[in-house]
Amino acid sequence: MPVAPLLDSDLITRSVRVRPRDVVFVKGVFEASEGLGALFAERGGDLVIAAHESRARELDEVLADLARELDAMVVSD
Repeated sequence: MPVAPLLDSDLITRSVRVRPRDVVFVKGVFEASEGLGALFAERGGDLVIAAHESRARELDEVLADLARELDAMVVSD
């Protein structure tokens, strides 16, 4: 999934593909994660998550858990 350029070089992105019915669940996880990242829905279940580079490890851990639980595909950009 192509990602539009970000304004801040300290931000990282991860592209995630989940079933469309799982988008609301993933959104809820990020809303409850104390500012871990911002979620952007591209279309259907194609999501882009932006986070500060200092939280990359935590972001990757959450995404790995979601990938296992939801059979999601995660791509580091």
